[in-house]
Amino acid sequence: MVNRMGTYSKQNIIDYVDSVADEITGVSHSIWEFAELSLKEVKSAALYVEKLKEYGFEVETGYADIETSFSGKFVSGSGKPVIGILGEFDALSGLSQKACCTHHEEIVPNGSGHGCGHNMLGAASFGAALAVKEYLEKTGSDGTVIFYGCPGEEGGASKAFMAREGIWKSLDAALTWHPGTTNEVTTGTNNSCTQVLYKFKGIAAHAAGNPEAGRSALDAVELMNIGVNYLREHMKADCRIHYAMVDGGGLSPNVVQPHASVLYMVRSTLVKDVLDLQARVDKCADGAAMMTETTYERIFVDGTANAVPNTTLEKLLFDNMQIVPLPEYTEEEKAFAAELDATCPPDYEIPGHGSRYDMGIKKTVKELSGNGTKYLNDFLIPFYSGDEFSPGSSDVGDVSWQTPTAQFNAVNFTAHSPGHSWQNVSCGASSIGDKGTVYAAKVLACAASDLFSNTRIIDAAREEFLERLDGEEYTCPIPDGVPPYIIEE
Repeated sequence: MVNRMGTYSKQNIIDYVDSVADEITGVSHSIWEFAELSLKEVKSAALYVEKLKEYGFEVETGYADIETSFSGKFVSGSGKPVIGILGEFDALSGLSQKACCTHHEEIVPNGSGHGCGHNMLGAASFGAALAVKEYLEKTGSDGTVIFYGCPGEEGGASKAFMAREGIWKSLDAALTWHPGTTNEVTTGTNNSCTQVLYKFKGIAAHAAGNPEAGRSALDAVELMNIGVNYLREHMKADCRIHYAMVDGGGLSPNVVQPHASVLYMVRSTLVKDVLDLQARVDKCADGAAMMTETTYERIFVDGTANAVPNTTLEKLLFDNMQIVPLPEYTEEEKAFAAELDATCPPDYEIPGHGSRYDMGIKKTVKELSGNGTKYLNDFLIPFYSGDEFSPGSSDVGDVSWQTPTAQFNAVNFTAHSPGHSWQNVSCGASSIGDKGTVYAAKVLACAASDLFSNTRIIDAAREEFLERLDGEEYTCPIPDGVPPYIIEE
């Protein structure tokens, strides 16, 4: 492996990111304004493709038959090792919100907004890819950096569809991050999940004049929900089932509803347990259709796997989070953060994953966070790698089954801002959000440079990866032949 780093240091990488900071935050703000939902991110994807070409990346689009997926690749020398940097850019429905605003104010009634900060997630990863390309060019190092545009994390699971095709197996390692309320490395695992849409079809009739002629699709949905609610007593403790009424059958109560739909999400730690529970939920749909003499169409929407942690890469990220200077905030930014945070639900838990498991970390963070009362967590949480469990789901897990993967959180929101909230949207196009985005780009780029300059880290990460799998093969929660599905509002 050839590396001619010479005098090109991490300070050079940091300086380069600062030189393109306006480009990075400009992309973030544009994506924030587009606020496109899962698998509909046409403008967002087009902007990234345009920018990647402008900066000299080789662009590929349409991974796994998903229109808005893409990658930007730069190859230097032998092209090995190959490092992937993951980006997301989808928004959430019902979260339209004015930027930099300390009260709830929609821009578009019931419109979309970046309540999970994916406008910043993708922008920082893009910025990191630019910096890594510059590093490879300046040092003449061997290697390949690939920025992956991964649409539909919130109900599309493009990374899982790409995993079904084995795309991530070509990487030596994958790095990513997520906007959050703390600066810390993410560790442990999370829930696997599936999403299935049940579209019931009945027969319309006058609900008073000839109800006996009707077959209610809405009754079928309600009976299915009742069946699933009784099922909850008879599932494993780590399982979760959620549902949302997608179609109630119309607005006229005096019409027997001829159509109705419900979207289900089934969760458990392991994919096999999710699939077993999903089969039992399907039986509830079968029973509801039988009781109401209706029919239904079962549409598999998406699925994700639990994460395989990698302490080697987590430590690499943390080391670089220590090297890169944390953002500093102006008095105006602090005042905005305090006012915005005051609108959030009171939650004075000590922040940080490690605070739950390590008393030393808890003590340190307790002091740094003012016993959990601080409105902006402007500090780095000590390193913790262990059995942290998140009840949520992410398609980053599917990547981690095919290549060593690690991620971290950076502060882009106020300390107590809830996930998927209008407060997140407001902060996501603020200078606080911008500073966290630029910080994340620097950390990713510096960590990637270590992988190119010292391939022993990759070897150690791969060895740990294989030990954790212990011979177990990746089980994709998405059945073969099932295409990506766009949920219509």
